[in-house]
Amino acid sequence: MLIESMQVHPQSYCGMEWFGQATRKYSGILLGDSCCNPLSLGRIVKVLQKNLGPDSYVKSLKIGKSFEQEIKNSFFMNINLQVNDVCQQISKDLMLTNGYNAIGFSQGAQFLRAVAQRCPNPPMLNLISIGGQHQGVFGMPRCLYFSHKWCEYMRLVLNKEAYSKWVQDTLVQAEYWHDPIKESDYIKGSNFLADINNERVINTNYRENLLKLKNFIMVMFTNDTIVIPKESEWFAFYSPGQDKEIMPLEHSVLYLTDRLGLKVLEESGRLHFLSVPGNHLQFSEEWFLNEIVNKYLK
Repeated sequence: MLIESMQVHPQSYCGMEWFGQATRKYSGILLGDSCCNPLSLGRIVKVLQKNLGPDSYVKSLKIGKSFEQEIKNSFFMNINLQVNDVCQQISKDLMLTNGYNAIGFSQGAQFLRAVAQRCPNPPMLNLISIGGQHQGVFGMPRCLYFSHKWCEYMRLVLNKEAYSKWVQDTLVQAEYWHDPIKESDYIKGSNFLADINNERVINTNYRENLLKLKNFIMVMFTNDTIVIPKESEWFAFYSPGQDKEIMPLEHSVLYLTDRLGLKVLEESGRLHFLSVPGNHLQFSEEWFLNEIVNKYLK
């Protein structure tokens, strides 16, 4: 996940990634990544530094003390604790004092949205979600990383006990597992997603803080087989009670009652929907520069 912080001089950027990987073509590897992997976030940082100039500041936030620990935390560290950690890191970085822009990749995107909603100081200016699952997921995709045994374990647990307290406290992916067939179980038991989507109680601070954004950009991959359903990347999801028909964001109760401020953001021209052909996190450097960096970070 990337965060860019803006100051008058110098211009600064802060980078963060909790989940998802971009390779040379920014092609997604399913689970687990490190902020400093030279083939993924490390490369993104270099692209930003090269194109934003010598006065830019790019910070890639670390959740853990090592590469291995970061990957493990992407599976097993409670999201709320991760968000608290990130809020502390951002608040202590003097280069971010005047505000920052945030780019989140895959699950890192919804985690960054929680940062925007819960930690308004320093202010997040633009939130860029690349393949984020803002309405969660319902379906565990195949695993392509060495940690595939963890994926198989999670698939088994999520199918049976996703909303048990011990699962919610232990497995990251369970915290944004959204079962449309058991909607009441999800709302009652979700440790993270139901909270940041204001589905149990309306936290007015969440709405007010999200409305402070200059822009909220959501990127969906049109051939995504990793995120189920892919429309979650545009804040859409299955209609309650079934897992076939997708309800567009603008038809949802969340949007119509505007409990997060998304309707206001769209009506004021600050909510943007971008799409990219290809599977999860498959995008070219040219697209990234033209559609993200040049339009929202300069």
